[in-house]
Amino acid sequence: MPHFTELLDLAAKRVGGVALLANDEFFAPKENLLEAGRGVWVPDKYTDRGKWMDGWETRRRRTPGQDWCVIRLGIPGVIRGAEVDTAHFKGNYPEYCSIDACEAEADAAMDTLGSASTQWVEVLPKSPLLGDTRNQFAISDHRRWTHVRLTIYPDGGVSRLRVHGEAWPDWAKVTGLIDLAAAENGGQAVVSDDMFFGSHHNLILPGRAPNMGEGWETQRKRRPGHDWAILRLGVRGTIRCFLVDTNHFKGNCPDRCSIEVCDAEGASVDALLSPRVTWQEVLPQTKLTPHAERSFEKELVATPPATHVRVRIYPDGGLSRLRCYGEPMPPATWKAVDRLNRLDREKTIAALLRTCGARRWAGRMADLRPFRDVAQVQEAAEKTWWELHVADWLEAFGAHARLGDRAALGKKVAGKEQAGAKGASTKTLAALQKGNRAYEAKFGFLFLLCATGKSAEEMLAALQARLSNDRESELRNAAAEQAKITRIRLEKFLTP
Repeated sequence: MPHFTELLDLAAKRVGGVALLANDEFFAPKENLLEAGRGVWVPDKYTDRGKWMDGWETRRRRTPGQDWCVIRLGIPGVIRGAEVDTAHFKGNYPEYCSIDACEAEADAAMDTLGSASTQWVEVLPKSPLLGDTRNQFAISDHRRWTHVRLTIYPDGGVSRLRVHGEAWPDWAKVTGLIDLAAAENGGQAVVSDDMFFGSHHNLILPGRAPNMGEGWETQRKRRPGHDWAILRLGVRGTIRCFLVDTNHFKGNCPDRCSIEVCDAEGASVDALLSPRVTWQEVLPQTKLTPHAERSFEKELVATPPATHVRVRIYPDGGLSRLRCYGEPMPPATWKAVDRLNRLDREKTIAALLRTCGARRWAGRMADLRPFRDVAQVQEAAEKTWWELHVADWLEAFGAHARLGDRAALGKKVAGKEQAGAKGASTKTLAALQKGNRAYEAKFGFLFLLCATGKSAEEMLAALQARLSNDRESELRNAAAEQAKITRIRLEKFLTP
């Protein structure tokens, strides 16, 4: 399965997704698209309109055009992939489909969604479908969406539509205590040691579970030990209260649980499972009650800022939900990062090129969005830079002004970065210009140095020292200097 299928289904009925309108639903209603599970087949079931089908099915089109259905996502977010499932539709499935998306108010009326003021953007171009198949499509658009429009060509039936992605809350509208781990607030279930009967992703879904199958349940442990799951909070925060729900778990409720937190923004799964990350117990082992909700507030022994939560169950069993109510602590730079996330791709590339002149670097960075904070932007920038080819490095080097160039010193960016050269003597500037020419003649690219905070004399000394290197060494030296420059420029770009 593609990786995106492990992500939350933003359109699912169980998270609040709604099929708002379809131009045709003659044989089967649009609401079926968002139901749980795959469509079912009942051989001899008919309605007064024809064969009963568990999906959305339009009549046979006798005029030009195509059919469509508009869906409001239950959780606004970034779409990473879609699954158009044609289960049991064999001689009546569409030949093609496409998906458009828009960002609108949750209560936007259909006449608004259909007006010219709503900008629908194609996120999945017209693509072929197979019958009775889970047709899966990766989507590379990285903006926040609230609605999608599924178009089928020319007509037919689709059993289910899954819109997999990552929740993207509007933190400007969030106040007070919230469930920091909730899927709708950007929380994610990262990893667990066992989910034999039920996925750890269920722990953070909205509402109470309708049955035992929508919880996290491990197999019966036949050896010493206990089970655990790690959740990443949607935003760093201070947790004031935990709610542990064992709804529907009666003969298989864990005996006890404990909870730990860590403050490790951006930590990988490997890091979270290693000694590099320090976990602090905030809820000691506590007895659980089957088929019940229980909140823990006074029992907490500490409430440090946290980015992740680890729940341990002793020895095994199932939990329905885990709520982590607390105060969000979005970083001061979140508005700038949010603005970068929301730009369209070409505008993002244009903005990033002002920090590093390699177009392939800027394009890859645009495709890695959304970023959670400045630290994640910086980490991605560094990693992406060192994955580029020499030709990309040379493109970035060529976007810089020469050190000590009088014309460059009068420009906004170069003038600030080379401020130490502004008061230099004519002799020193002349030596810099001579050194630049010698460097370029030898290596084929201009001399690059992170000049922030350096005097003209220090720049000249660095240039003269590096003139004795071979070209391969200088390529690496210049690339390292570019990485430093990019980090400083990104920091300024993303700092209010």
